[in-house]
Amino acid sequence: MAYPLFEGLRLSFTDTNLLNPRGGEYVGTENYSELFSDPAFWRTLRITLIYTIVSVVGAIGVGLLAALGMNRLTGRSRLLRGLVIIPWAAPMIPVALISAWIFDNQYGVLNWFVTKVGISDGYVQWLDNEHTALPSILAVTIWRVFPFSAVILLAALQGVSADLYEAARIDGTSRMNVFKHITLPAIRPTLGVLTLFVTIWSLRRFDLIWVLTEGGPLGSTNTLVIDLYKTAFRNSHLGLGSAIGVVGFAISTSVTAVYFLLAARRARATGANA
Repeated sequence: MAYPLFEGLRLSFTDTNLLNPRGGEYVGTENYSELFSDPAFWRTLRITLIYTIVSVVGAIGVGLLAALGMNRLTGRSRLLRGLVIIPWAAPMIPVALISAWIFDNQYGVLNWFVTKVGISDGYVQWLDNEHTALPSILAVTIWRVFPFSAVILLAALQGVSADLYEAARIDGTSRMNVFKHITLPAIRPTLGVLTLFVTIWSLRRFDLIWVLTEGGPLGSTNTLVIDLYKTAFRNSHLGLGSAIGVVGFAISTSVTAVYFLLAARRARATGANA
């Protein structure tokens, strides 16, 4: 792991070109200066953060609702778990291709539906409109990721002692307070790890976005990994592409560091309370 990370960092300080990957010269922080002075890069970074935040909140939120529902249906939870996990188990590229047909401007089933029920008078260009492309990709992302969250959170929910719920029921505690004071504290460690994983996966997601829009239209779905691929392998600027990769790696590392700091603080607080 150390060598490719070091090599990527080294390349980010050179003007290396894909056509001559051994002939790059050291240029210092020139690549980073070019990135941080480019408004398009800041837009890409903003889109990346929006995509990541909405993906994480949506996937974990829907997953938690699904887990709470399955947890109440104990007798049929195995069958439901098998059905719910299907989107997560499906390969990403076929999911992206099927989604592209669903969103197709002329023949997509989504346009057929919105015109039939009267939501829209005409066909919507879901993936070709800069205002609808990112929400469309987010919808597919959440549908694809929430089953993983649901199964993980369901396992955590089933580990909560039934005696706690029974005591709360006898005391007449409302469902909201039961969730707030019993369920949520019990699943918080699992929720934290899950949030970390889904965040990192969202920051590095490439295949779904590339197949659906390739970062378009007009850069409205251009995330850091898409921008890295275009810069390094389409425009042949390995040095600049490596700088984008270093920025993405720094963001992922920062998220991980924040998680471990919060986990350590929580552990100290728990130990002090004990």
